[in-house]
Amino acid sequence: MSLDWTALGQVAAVSLGVTVAVVVVFALGVLGLARFEGAREEGGGTSALGVTQAGLCFLACAGVVAYGIYLIVPQFH
Repeated sequence: MSLDWTALGQVAAVSLGVTVAVVVVFALGVLGLARFEGAREEGGGTSALGVTQAGLCFLACAGVVAYGIYLIVPQFH
């Protein structure tokens, strides 16, 4: 039995990179929601930028999750 260590290392590196990227994007989405809540509490108005930021970030996270499920489930291919 032979193990391709290079391929294993590549898979581990890509998995770690994508995981960190998704966590950062999700955190930016939470930051957008916090900006929205802060603007609403302080001035009585709303921050459209915060809502837009949160929506785009959470949509990107959902897209990554959906793509991962697509890759895992063989019936989708």
